[in-house]
Amino acid sequence: MLKYLISGVSLLAIALPAAAQDGEDTITVTATGTRGNVDATGQAVTVIVAEEIDAMQGADLTRVLERAPGVSATRTGGVGAQTAVRIRGAVGEQTLAILDGVRVADPAAPSGGFDFGNLLSTDLSKIEILRGSNSTIWGSDAIGGVIVATSRFADGLSASAEYGARDTVNARLAASLADADTGFLGLSGTWFNTDGFSSAASGSEADGFEQWAINGAARYYIDGRSEVFVRSRYAEGDLDIDGFPAPSFTLADTLDTQETRQWTGSAGGTYDSGPLFLSAAYSFADTERDNLDGSGVTTFASEGRSDRIALRGEWRPFGPTLVHFGGEHEWTSYETLFDAGESTRIAGAYLQGGVEWRGIAAHIGGRVDDHADFGTEVSFGADASYDLTADLRLRASIGEGFKAPSLFQLHSDFGNLLLEPEQSTSFDLGLSYGERAMRDSGVYAEATVYRRDTDNLIDFVSCFGVSGGICTDRPDGTYDNVSRARAQGVEAEIWGSPGEGVTLGAVYTFTDAESRDTGLQLARRPKHSALFTAEFAALERGSLGIDVRVVGASFDDALNTVRLDPYEIVTLRGALTVTDTVEVFGRVENLFDADYQTVAGYGTAGVSAHIGARLAL
Repeated sequence: MLKYLISGVSLLAIALPAAAQDGEDTITVTATGTRGNVDATGQAVTVIVAEEIDAMQGADLTRVLERAPGVSATRTGGVGAQTAVRIRGAVGEQTLAILDGVRVADPAAPSGGFDFGNLLSTDLSKIEILRGSNSTIWGSDAIGGVIVATSRFADGLSASAEYGARDTVNARLAASLADADTGFLGLSGTWFNTDGFSSAASGSEADGFEQWAINGAARYYIDGRSEVFVRSRYAEGDLDIDGFPAPSFTLADTLDTQETRQWTGSAGGTYDSGPLFLSAAYSFADTERDNLDGSGVTTFASEGRSDRIALRGEWRPFGPTLVHFGGEHEWTSYETLFDAGESTRIAGAYLQGGVEWRGIAAHIGGRVDDHADFGTEVSFGADASYDLTADLRLRASIGEGFKAPSLFQLHSDFGNLLLEPEQSTSFDLGLSYGERAMRDSGVYAEATVYRRDTDNLIDFVSCFGVSGGICTDRPDGTYDNVSRARAQGVEAEIWGSPGEGVTLGAVYTFTDAESRDTGLQLARRPKHSALFTAEFAALERGSLGIDVRVVGASFDDALNTVRLDPYEIVTLRGALTVTDTVEVFGRVENLFDADYQTVAGYGTAGVSAHIGARLAL
């Protein structure tokens, strides 16, 4: 197999067998749209692979994502509840989420974002996090950054199961066949179930969550240059939720539930002649949600769907020069219990030129998108990195981002067809030593300063008591481009191995995110957050780990009147390899039973113990 034929698999949503995973912790698609080394871009990228995901244990994806600097999460309850992932202080809907090559945002959601509560880490082998605006490569939604997740498929049979606090069960079973000359076929299934705890911090009725998912993938090698693939995932979840019942209409226990069904898939092919790599794919994402009250009556229902065709490529015409290019066309639609439904489309193309020569890597490019409702949007981006020494690298990037108004914001009863896209410009400057995998040295360190200005932010405008202007014929309110924001800060991390079998790490983020109109701090953006972690080899085949997550104070509202207190969470974890094929593991989360909230009024889990086992044949 040629280099890019093998490596194109990740971008096009086909995970590689374990034998091909070597070096995956330094490879990313987030910077250029095709696979490249993290050291060959000036953009800020973190790659987390299966070994680190397994070490964290459990299904809670936020515990893995928050190991990267600049990333924070808020959630309205336990695992499975609505979860927003913010990158560098951007709103959650400004994080582009891609799973196995498919954009998974829900077009029926009011802001058109992705609820990370519906994605568990159990079946993931790799997570790539790009911090900074990059609509040049990815188009709409890439304002705060991009998260690319890849599902797990290893050659052979594997299984895992764990049980813990609140009758929580997390299980996975997978099987696959691979032949280096023919192709790959894999199938996996996961099941998660928990009795949970009350989402309302003031409540006593437990709110549980159950999700099962099936994931399948296949690819066929046509010859030494070409292959075709197909992939699909279906997940179904039931979540107990609390609400705002009469007569007080404050957050309290209810018997309401939310049912979510997600179906995603892609099919396409790759071609690699050496100098030229091409990938073409069709993909879709369909999300259905039903909200039911305690008697089983549907109070709200929605369906959002996107269909996309895309072509991406890389051409190396001569020497150290390279060209990245691509184009895509996406159709989105939505309907709800109260809206007959609408659809729209957006098409875009990009071109990026670059040079990668000795210790120098630089790229510059542009993109043009055309949206059926608001017209044309142009994005620009550039980055550069330079190896000052064999281990010390200086990097910088500048990028523009935009987010198209959602279908709900445009066409619902609250819609406004005059909305403009949200726009951002970001830049960062960083210095790094070594690589995060620490294969060539015992130390990795990185420090980054960044700034992002965002304009035309879309928000809901109340029309209570107002009848003119934008509120004409909109008594219940509408959406408008009403605000501007700025986020700037510092990201720093250091990882080291001071002795055999010992790894220490520290990650710190300072985020100053504020409204450029009022000067107030943006809601749910703590200025300070840090992670301290340590791993120790124990006995001959065991390991012990400790994670301390420290989060500073923030505000829950735009007026900065509702304070969220700082908190510290300590997690102990351990694992023991019993045989070459069996491992047992366990952990205690929130060891000191900290009482905290990431969204005002919503509870979080207390001290929780879990134990489990993994099998790989």
